[in-house]
Amino acid sequence: MKLLNKSLLLVMAVVLLAGCASHKHVAYFQNSNEVDLSKSQYLYDARIMPKDQLTITVSTTDDEAAVPFNLTVPTPYTANQRSTYSQAMLQTYLVDNEGNINYPVLGQIHVGGLTKSECEKMIQEKIKPFMAAAENPIVTVRMTGYQISVIGEVARPGTFTVSREKISILEALAQAGDLTIYGQRKNVQLIREDASGQKSIHTFDLTDADIINSPYFYLQQNDVVYVTPNKVKAQNSSVGSMTTLWFSATSILISLTSLLYNILKK
Repeated sequence: MKLLNKSLLLVMAVVLLAGCASHKHVAYFQNSNEVDLSKSQYLYDARIMPKDQLTITVSTTDDEAAVPFNLTVPTPYTANQRSTYSQAMLQTYLVDNEGNINYPVLGQIHVGGLTKSECEKMIQEKIKPFMAAAENPIVTVRMTGYQISVIGEVARPGTFTVSREKISILEALAQAGDLTIYGQRKNVQLIREDASGQKSIHTFDLTDADIINSPYFYLQQNDVVYVTPNKVKAQNSSVGSMTTLWFSATSILISLTSLLYNILKK
């Protein structure tokens, strides 16, 4: 009986130690008090990449002066069985692989690699010669509909369309429902393709608060975030349905051993 009690105590100790150890692999930002976050005070400004979609609006005091630079598409609707057109909507510009767009009047212009504010200033300078000297056009550029993918050990893997102009890797993981208990917090990988088509892989450790200072903290068009599975998930995948059978057999063996112990004790 003493041997059985000692065995139970040993099992309980192992479980408690495993619980303490697992916390170190699950909690985020464990060293937040030790990391210098002063570098993160600067606001991130996304740069225009190939395959980005842009909306560009030009505003002037004279409405007619801005018309040639606001490419619009009329929206059709049906009235009295005839096709008519409602108020026009702004046309989006797709950035090609070379970072160019075809803009009204100006023709092909290079916008790849520019920030939103840099693109606005560049277009403003290019359209000024086509307007009256007193006119000071206001150019507004917006990035719309870029996509990121989150795969691996997350609750809801998939491809997400980002309506805002920036999203961090933490926000992307939140959209995917966060990591499962089987995801490695210390081995989250980012697959990125730059403007020239070159691919690169960057590894994040979510338990390290210094992730906020990473130059890859904010995501770009077509970024893929991959959460690698831990050893437990890998073992479970290899064992598959045999795991349940193994636990059942173990339970039966323990029961038989206990029964034999009680019989022999008498």
